[in-house]
Amino acid sequence: MLRQWGLFRAKMAREGLPSLVIDTFEHYYGQLARKDTGYIRERDIEPVARADLSSRDELSGYREDGLRVLGQTAILKLNGGLGTTMGLEGPKCLLRICGKRNFLDLIHGRQACLRAETGHTVPVLYMNSFNTEEQTREYLTQIGASSAPLPLSFVQHKYPKVLRDTLEPASWPPNPRLEWNPPGHGNVYTALVTSGILRQMLDLGIRYVFASNVDNLGASLDLCLLGYLASQRISFMMEVVERTEMDRKGGHLARHHGRLVLRELAQCAPEEREAFQDVERYCYFNTNNIWINLERLDDILKRRKGVLDLPLIKNEKYLDPRDAASPPVYQIETAMGAAIGMFDDARAVKAPRIRFSAVKRCEELLVALSDYYVLSENFEFGFNPARTVGPIRVELDPAYYGTFDQMQQRFPCGAPSLAQCATLRIEGDVRFGHNVVLRGNVRIVGRSARQAVVADNAVVEGDLFFG
Repeated sequence: MLRQWGLFRAKMAREGLPSLVIDTFEHYYGQLARKDTGYIRERDIEPVARADLSSRDELSGYREDGLRVLGQTAILKLNGGLGTTMGLEGPKCLLRICGKRNFLDLIHGRQACLRAETGHTVPVLYMNSFNTEEQTREYLTQIGASSAPLPLSFVQHKYPKVLRDTLEPASWPPNPRLEWNPPGHGNVYTALVTSGILRQMLDLGIRYVFASNVDNLGASLDLCLLGYLASQRISFMMEVVERTEMDRKGGHLARHHGRLVLRELAQCAPEEREAFQDVERYCYFNTNNIWINLERLDDILKRRKGVLDLPLIKNEKYLDPRDAASPPVYQIETAMGAAIGMFDDARAVKAPRIRFSAVKRCEELLVALSDYYVLSENFEFGFNPARTVGPIRVELDPAYYGTFDQMQQRFPCGAPSLAQCATLRIEGDVRFGHNVVLRGNVRIVGRSARQAVVADNAVVEGDLFFG
């Protein structure tokens, strides 16, 4: 292991990575070399009871407390993704999801509305990856975005990919960028320290941060949750929502010796996947909407010399994600929400489902582009009030709708109406015309080699078969 670790240390030093990043990677690499699976076992945890958590609906009385500390608050957006799941090559934040607006337009539209309502300009800053920094900053400059006196963004670090067979650094001369991976959003804590932004925020009197994924349409600053965090002097708070079948592969909340913990799918042993995906047993899903008291975070980082020791996530990938013939690698990652296990007074709050309206896959993009949501004048997303059924479930045939380009080709006139659609399943190659309405439980199947077409103005309920 000493020889292999020396190779990693030299590679990271050549890239100019800070010593804290190298030390943190060494910590996790040591776990990997010792064959630590990173699994959180069923026998070690127990579900969180529904009665144990406060609900956002019960916290409306904390709004005035939130207003009082709004000037001590910043918003942090995690913006490391390229949207490769949808076949995108640029930052997902630039994907247009509401007319001509992208995720950044919506975020800064909300910032402007909050300023008009309260008189406070809450700074918004982005943690970008080495893949998203340049294009994101260019667009933010173009729209005149500012987080002054804080910088607009900082860059999360990168970790070298680890060859699975030798545990040595991966090498890929055709594209050396593929030798590195973003270390997961758990890197936010290290990046805040090494960038100097944590110290800068504290010096400016900023005491609270609301952090969330850039692609979560429902993740806006909530004054009641902010007031609850501040008045109750909570160090760390996670928003959770009730899990549905759509969320069964997402990270869930549990208890370990009474303390809250987060378990991701990659931290689940294969033989325990069924229990992991039981949405009745583990009924709360991490939205990755996280509220942090910066003074408490600073204290714990100092005590731990900058290394939080978040649970290891060992992701098994191919060196080139688009080429299964490339060498198999491990990507060492951590999750931001896993810090809930680091704080004695950490809490979770049951949030309304709209607070988790993420766009990770083409199925969720189709929903976002439809009339399932409505956008208010202050840029807040809500469910279409005309909707009378519960959360939608969408399954698109990955052979024909697996990428953004494929989906655009099959919805050339825009998304169909989903306001009254409960479930949607599309099998085969089907193109949709203009002004199509889907209602109830819909299954559309194209059985022939020729592309099927749902006609303009069609109303579809139940099963529709072509060919």
